[in-house]
Amino acid sequence: MGKVDTNKKLKENSLLKTAFEFFTTKGFSKTSITDIVSKAGVAKGTFYLYFKDKYDIRNKLISHKSSQLFKNAMADLGGQLDGLPFEEKMIRIIDHIINQLTENQALLTFISKNLSWGVFKNAINSPISDDDADFSTIYEKILSEAPKGIRSPEIMLFMIIELVSSTIYSAILYKEPCSLEKLKPYLYNTIKMIVAQHEGTSIKQ
Repeated sequence: MGKVDTNKKLKENSLLKTAFEFFTTKGFSKTSITDIVSKAGVAKGTFYLYFKDKYDIRNKLISHKSSQLFKNAMADLGGQLDGLPFEEKMIRIIDHIINQLTENQALLTFISKNLSWGVFKNAINSPISDDDADFSTIYEKILSEAPKGIRSPEIMLFMIIELVSSTIYSAILYKEPCSLEKLKPYLYNTIKMIVAQHEGTSIKQ
């Protein structure tokens, strides 16, 4: 990477970092592009070289932060996933991500309030950083290891993401309807049922 490209990347990273700080402290609706560029130390015109608007930088932040969570899970779990049934691999990865979000509640709030299927698909198809996990490759690898093949994998993943993101938020922050540890067995059993449905099998009780 040349000097010009390096400087461009530094400016983009500075804008992303600053926007994340504002979104998680001041709130998305109360943060302006002027706030972001002023603290990042760049001209307002520079912002538009990288992002269309405030929603664009928010969506790219969600993609980036989600990807980092996934990458950390894959790196930490490593060989522990080898030989596990498909649904167990999914649950191990999800459990690791949930634990990361439990330790970083500002990130939990930011992602849970803003995550959508469209944003998640964007993270799969177009990582914004060399540090981002290659969701597409990892997901395809997991699916290829499923013993019976998965029907409608995109629908399956959509349902799991919606389930996890909508249930852990209240459990972590407010212990509603119960603590996270009490919720986890129910959550993971439901994930198993979703996977079983898409494998065309029945779940073992």
